[in-house]
Amino acid sequence: MRSGGCPAAGSGRTLRLDPFALPIQFAARDAVADDEVRHVELHRERVVVRRAVRGVPVALNMPLSEFRGVALRIMPYARPNEAFAAVVLEHDDCMLAVPLYVAADADNVMAEWRAWGNALGLPLLVTNDDGTLREPFARLGQVRVERPRPRRRRRSVLKKRRPSASLRRKAAGIVGATAVHRGEDEIIARD
Repeated sequence: MRSGGCPAAGSGRTLRLDPFALPIQFAARDAVADDEVRHVELHRERVVVRRAVRGVPVALNMPLSEFRGVALRIMPYARPNEAFAAVVLEHDDCMLAVPLYVAADADNVMAEWRAWGNALGLPLLVTNDDGTLREPFARLGQVRVERPRPRRRRRSVLKKRRPSASLRRKAAGIVGATAVHRGEDEIIARD
């Protein structure tokens, strides 16, 4: 595997690509390809997948916008009662999904997942129990939507500059017995 022109560090069981060192070139497993290997080039705006199928070389140049997002997956391992965490660049065609981070321990998986989502500008996805993907956070376009939190004035720099009495006051409402003057010529008194 090559990451930015130099070999990747770490053990053979952990696949970690640096999201801040794009473009990246690496090799990934592909069950359909000859020798079960495909070569992937990952850029900020496109992904190039090169593989040979039955002796015919194929190169797929896809824009990054064709991918659904960066998914967090928990996958079973070959041995029973073991699993590993994976961060995958998901495509509608499961054969075009690109693994970005794979590790037996899930210590850094959340940080890697968020870093890849930020670096590529794609939504973050999680896997449901039935295998479908969904976004864990509500979004409006590229903006995450959350309920507003109450403002804490406790340790603010501006706490001593602003009076807090105005925060305790409530806005006055219109009283039902407000006088209404109809049929009068002039409302403003003049001297």
